[in-house]
Amino acid sequence: MSVFVTAVCAAAVRAGTSVLFATLGEIFAERSGVLNLGVEGMMLVGALAGFVTTVRTGNPWLGALAAGMAGGLLSLIHGVLAVTLRANQVASGLALTIFGTGLSAALGRGVIGVPAAGFHAVALPAISRIPFLGPVLFQQDPLVYLSYLVVPAAWFVLYRTRWGLDIRAVGEHPEAADAMGIDVARTRYACVAAGGVLAGLGGTFLSTAYTSMWIENMTAGRGWIAVAMVIFATWDPLRAVVGAYLFGGVNALQLNLQAAGTSLPIYLLLMAPYVFTIAVLVFATRETARKRLGAPAALSVPYSRTG
Repeated sequence: MSVFVTAVCAAAVRAGTSVLFATLGEIFAERSGVLNLGVEGMMLVGALAGFVTTVRTGNPWLGALAAGMAGGLLSLIHGVLAVTLRANQVASGLALTIFGTGLSAALGRGVIGVPAAGFHAVALPAISRIPFLGPVLFQQDPLVYLSYLVVPAAWFVLYRTRWGLDIRAVGEHPEAADAMGIDVARTRYACVAAGGVLAGLGGTFLSTAYTSMWIENMTAGRGWIAVAMVIFATWDPLRAVVGAYLFGGVNALQLNLQAAGTSLPIYLLLMAPYVFTIAVLVFATRETARKRLGAPAALSVPYSRTG
């Protein structure tokens, strides 16, 4: 049983990493007051860009760089619409998801079934032999290790730096932030772009580390899960880890149950991670209301000096 639990927990970390990257990116965007529902599209474009670059160069790190750039560039479309043109952010985000899904499907047809020399598990010396924690946390691939660094870095930026204070001020009261000399548009653009970069990394994790192949719509709704996990995390990077790994844990459990030949119908197992996410979201919403910890006050509200 202990071996099974260790295997499921290790798989949970691995399965939750793509959602974790995307959730962290969306936290930055929403903290600045921009709701971006285009996470799914950015993840798919990042997954394709990272995979194609890895296939062409043989270097998965260049693939990760290309994925981040692709996600960041795609997010700027949303930035122009939401920040500069002050369009409806829900409509803009949905359009971005539709565009990214279609673009990745069209451009990715030629690489379906092509193998890629992506990221592989690397056991960290000494600490990988720690009972339970070693196999779960320190026998993973490099992108998982990168996520370990991004989480505290994101928390530090948001809560311990002047830029993080500016981001939170813009998301809560852009008029007051503007009066204090903070460039609201520039701050929001930077956060939207950062969200796109991290979403792209989440996508390329799926195509170059988790599967090492490209499949149309391979994110399978993980972008929407990331948007939901932002609410569960109450816009906090550290709590986002819990939500992402919970989703990964349920996903890993249903895969192990399938492999074990359980008698449960396969469609029930496949829907389990998403049903679990909905249940967690309902619970988190109630807890959030109880503690009065809500979304940034200016979330999805366009801002301009002229009103």
